[in-house]
Amino acid sequence: MRHNVKKGLKLGTDASHTKAMKKSLAKALFENDRIKTTETRAKALRSVVDPIITWAKKGDLHSRRLAIAKLGDKQLVAEIFDKAAQGMWQDRNGGYTRIMKLGNRKGDNAPIVIMELVTEPCTPKAKKAAPAPKKAAAPKKVEAVEEAPAEETAE
Repeated sequence: MRHNVKKGLKLGTDASHTKAMKKSLAKALFENDRIKTTETRAKALRSVVDPIITWAKKGDLHSRRLAIAKLGDKQLVAEIFDKAAQGMWQDRNGGYTRIMKLGNRKGDNAPIVIMELVTEPCTPKAKKAAPAPKKAAAPKKVEAVEEAPAEETAE
């Protein structure tokens, strides 16, 4: 049995250092809108950033307090909540961050990425028209067309 097992990436450190690293990366991302970091750190950071933006979209006091507890900076949280109130992520239901790969770092060959907040509005995909349900091909009835003889029509 696996009791008291924590989920998530450790990032090669103990739990308190991982938590502090995610907190500082999230602060840097919200302050600069774009950061350059390793791929695994960026993927781990998504689980911190996305809930904060979801709380900001709610905008209530409880959500604000949760975000302050997660980031530890009241002014930064106020800026995030203001952006959300202005409708920055209004039509987006998730996927508030984008990760673009840059290549590998020279020293240790670690994959480096740019992580940024998505600011452009979300355009929903056009829904395809549902094709009509196909019915079983029934044999077509051929109706005989009775033709009047040409002589009768001439008279």
